[in-house]
Order: sequence, then C-alpha cells, then structure tokens
Amino acid sequence: VQLQASGGGLVQAGGSLRLSCAASGSIFSIAVMGWYRQAPENQRELVASITNGGRLNYADSVKGRFTISRDSAKNTVDLQMNSLKPEDTAVYYCAADVRYSTLRYYGQGTQVTVSS
Repeated sequence: VQLQASGGGLVQAGGSLRLSCAASGSIFSIAVMGWYRQAPENQRELVASITNGGRLNYADSVKGRFTISRDSAKNTVDLQMNSLKPEDTAVYYCAADVRYSTLRYYGQGTQVTVSS
C-alpha cells in the first residue's frame, strides 16, 4: 500500500486547512484509514480514523473541530481541520491499517503549523 498525502501549510489560529491522502497498491487489504500526528519531542498520536464501514474515531483534542471523510471509489481520505490551535502544530501522517493484521502503512508526513 502506498499513501500520498497533500495539503498542510501555515495558518493562523482559528483558521482551517484540509489534508488529503490517496491510497494505491493493495487497497483491497485496507480495513481502516486515518491520520496521525507527531509534534517535536512527542509520540505519534491518532488524530482521526474511519473504517471501511464508516465507523469514526477522533482524538478528544480534535472532536468538534476536525472531520475525517473517505471516498472508497477514489481510495482517498481527507481531514478537514477547522478552528485550528497552535497546539495542533505537528507533522501529520496518513495511515492505513491492513485487514486481519497489525500492519500499518504510513504516508510521507505533511507539516501543519498554526501560528498564534
């Protein structure tokens, strides 16, 4: 599975950004797609995920502000980020979990910087 992310950038606090990720390769093996982020000196953490069946999961810190969506026909997953805060600053990674395994693929990271 290959994941190609786009979007990100620099935005002021309160602003919005949209991240997009396109999956290719063995997409039939994907069970869950999502976004993770990693700030400097922090561990990588889950931001949001969506299963093949549409079940959503959000980190408490982004609930009500971020929305994850998936287009199965296009094999894409997007993350709409509103009301951004400086603490949202991190490198964001698209991810795909493989069905019936613990294998997780990550795309290249994309930087999101929120200025105060």
